Amino acid sequence: MSDGTAFTPREVVSELDRYVVGQRDAKRAVAIALRNRWRRQRVGGELQDEIAPKNIIMIGPTGVGKTEIARRLAKLAQAPFLKVEASKFTEVGYVGRDVESIVRDLTDLAVQLVSEEEKRNVMAKARERAEDRVLDALGTPPDAREGMRRRLRDGALDAQEIEVEAAAPPGPAPQLSVFTPQGGMPPGVEDMGNQLQQLFGNLFGGAPKKRRLKVPAALEAFATEEAGKLIDMERVRELAVARVEGSGIVFIDEIDKVAAGPEGRGAPDVSRQGVQRDLLPIVEGSTVQTRHGPVRTDHVLFIAAGAFHVAKPSDLIPELQGRFPIRVELDSLGQGEFVRILTEPRNSLVRQYTALLQTEGVELAFTEDGVAAIAEIAALANERAENIGARRLHTVMERLLDEVSFDAPDRSGSSLRIDGAFVRERLEPLVRDEDLARYIL
Repeated sequence: MSDGTAFTPREVVSELDRYVVGQRDAKRAVAIALRNRWRRQRVGGELQDEIAPKNIIMIGPTGVGKTEIARRLAKLAQAPFLKVEASKFTEVGYVGRDVESIVRDLTDLAVQLVSEEEKRNVMAKARERAEDRVLDALGTPPDAREGMRRRLRDGALDAQEIEVEAAAPPGPAPQLSVFTPQGGMPPGVEDMGNQLQQLFGNLFGGAPKKRRLKVPAALEAFATEEAGKLIDMERVRELAVARVEGSGIVFIDEIDKVAAGPEGRGAPDVSRQGVQRDLLPIVEGSTVQTRHGPVRTDHVLFIAAGAFHVAKPSDLIPELQGRFPIRVELDSLGQGEFVRILTEPRNSLVRQYTALLQTEGVELAFTEDGVAAIAEIAALANERAENIGARRLHTVMERLLDEVSFDAPDRSGSSLRIDGAFVRERLEPLVRDEDLARYIL
């Protein structure tokens, strides 16, 4: 279990506050769910395995922070995280896409996550080996090796080019097994499996190619290759499966799209109901075969989300409803929240655009009335057209700074004050023309 789950619920909410404005109920729910994982690990005996996570349904319109809360929670807990859209499983009928692919994809992400962590742990030794390979390529004699190593570390050799043979670190090709319920290989699949096996074999152990690189680039290539050799992929897979089973988080968006609305309560659409029934086993806990081994989903945390404008959570099949006992409603965002979103989070749009244009030597200065005017126009656009929440701010900011962004390379060394007058001058003509605003804002 990663150390991220040692945060108290209050600390989790405080951390989420740095990136998501408001939505206290949703933050509290996910904070408690995360802490309960930490608590379960400390429960002794058979009871530990019996304690299931309390899955959550977030109810609220688009753009209010549902996905961001789940994503930031996973990052905080250093947990494997996957976002899927429930509606995609209806694209070719409910039997057209394997819902178990959610668990396979999550496990692949966990292997990648753990592999990167393990590589960081051995990078010091890998870099030392990489230096030896660079010195070998430079033809360094044994008696001058330490002196050349110091020069290499000081950057004195950075301008030199060497010929390298660096390949991706070799690893076992995934084993492809496709069987029918009766236990046999479906007709025609065996050849396809062999071709894929060959393809994966090339990907996982292809012959290295010679190329000429500057010393720093060669050093990085060698270090990556040596780190791959130093880590034990079997251990990585075991740790990744344990990470998925103990701390994996799956965010199922658009869950309301597979619920039967008022028009379908009498006879639910077979595709929608089929998706729900397919989701049910992995949500309630089952074992899914992946190329990294069997993965149990009993303790994976599932967070579902949807606007539920037409359907309601009660329109989901009862079995699925029972697997999402925690329900939280997220508030719609208005002008006041937009002002906070533009200024408070560490990754606020004001900070992002200021940093982007600083790279061109253009200094942006947003005033309080300028931020208020941006928020007012975004809120107005949401009222007149579709309410897309905070995502409207991206559209408004792009329109506001369109000319500045285009001319920035020619305006290096200049500064621009974004105040209320500047915002209204650029955007009010669009706001006044309601038809145009629907398309552009």
